[in-house]
Amino acid sequence: MAENFHSLMMGISVSMQPYNFMIAMIGLVLGVIVGVLPGLGGANGVAILIPLTVAMQPISGIILLASIYWGALYGGSITSILFNIPGEPWSVATTFDGYPMAKKGHAGKALVLSFFSHFVGAVLGVIMLSFFAPLIAAFALRFGPAEIFSVMVLTFSAFVGLSGKDPYKTLVSIFIGFILAAVGMDIVTGQLRMTFGSIDLMGGFNFIVAVIGLFGLGEIFLTVEEGLKLEATEGGRVTFKDMAWGVKELIIEWKALLLGCLIGCWMGLKPGGATPASFMAYGFAKQSSKKSDEFGHGASAGIIAPEAAAHGAGTSAALPMITLGIPGSPTMAVIMGGLMIFGLLPGPMLFVEHPDFVWGFIGSCWIGNFIGLLVVLAFAPLFAAVLKIRFAIIMPIIVYVCAIGAYAVNNRVIDIYYMIGFGVVGYLFKKLDYPLAPLVLALVLGDMAESALRQALLISGGSPLVLFAPPIALPIMVAAGLIFFWPTVSGLIKKARMKVGPG
Repeated sequence: MAENFHSLMMGISVSMQPYNFMIAMIGLVLGVIVGVLPGLGGANGVAILIPLTVAMQPISGIILLASIYWGALYGGSITSILFNIPGEPWSVATTFDGYPMAKKGHAGKALVLSFFSHFVGAVLGVIMLSFFAPLIAAFALRFGPAEIFSVMVLTFSAFVGLSGKDPYKTLVSIFIGFILAAVGMDIVTGQLRMTFGSIDLMGGFNFIVAVIGLFGLGEIFLTVEEGLKLEATEGGRVTFKDMAWGVKELIIEWKALLLGCLIGCWMGLKPGGATPASFMAYGFAKQSSKKSDEFGHGASAGIIAPEAAAHGAGTSAALPMITLGIPGSPTMAVIMGGLMIFGLLPGPMLFVEHPDFVWGFIGSCWIGNFIGLLVVLAFAPLFAAVLKIRFAIIMPIIVYVCAIGAYAVNNRVIDIYYMIGFGVVGYLFKKLDYPLAPLVLALVLGDMAESALRQALLISGGSPLVLFAPPIALPIMVAAGLIFFWPTVSGLIKKARMKVGPG
């Protein structure tokens, strides 16, 4: 523990260096703007700016990308509360009580509750990252190809069994991601797969281009179709009186705060990220509250629980990404891609080979989330004013920035067309209510999962039993199987209870 604390202090000192601190500030401001603007999204904002980090030192680059994410987590709730427009998917649950509270003339109080809840969730998530990541990384050093493949199977099983959405739609999304990941050259034989004679497809689809299209353009297409109506509330200024009230309210609603933090940190460790965490926390908070009838009409707990869960999930999602190379959210998948661009492979060896980088990143999480709280408290009205610009002006700017980001990845015009294609896919997925996160993670992890599987089979001489070898792979695969079939099992249990009930 003492060694971890010493390493953490070293990491904080690295992140506090003037240049890195300035980069963090820039990232936070950009992130809040990304969170405020509907249709841009944290994953897309990070993906667009990855090309700008290529010339930076790895630690400065990752601080910029992570700070954009922390800023987006804070910023998404501003428009949810003031305009009833979720800036980010994870801030949808905040509109249920945040906007009604703001319409009553308490916009400042609603914003304070949101920001403070975010901060508490972030602190708990970063504590987990600081003190549990080294332990998980040390354990993960025992992982071979079979164990790595079993973890990936568990990752995708968790999406199917624990997402709370239609498991069949989740499976379709995962399989489409695997198909897209397989396009290009076979990593073992060198044979071309699904290129259809096209030279441009030989390199496959770059996941950054895919993310920009799926999250950025997909949401823009949907917003253009549905139209964007702004119904702004009055105010948005945060006063010291609001802050004092917010602290008092957090103490009163400590159960909702703790519930949100715990759910968020748990959901961050498995695939899904902040969005399902915020909805789950809101539902549990409503069920457990003695004032459940106030929910939907401006209840403090209805803001505290989902906001704490969203940021807790956002920060704790970095833990499996750093230690196992398994991103806990789509945005962390994009950040993991940024690490690979720097030539750094996320996983347990990262702690051994690049401890300065790892602890500098963890230190920046502490600094970034603390400074982020001060930034949004001071400038919330200014960031909210961005939405007063006509959407007809903002929309083409966002599309233009997306196109620049897609082109900058490989300096190829074809990537802009790919981006548009992925935008159409993202639009269709949203219209048909198919989850995008499983597709993105399958696209990112498809090659890694295939490589681990092939290596394991080569080591075992082709025997699939190696994938169920104790003491690590077997329990993980068993857990993956149980989680995968959980929707079916829970459905049978419900039917059995219904049959028993009338009798």
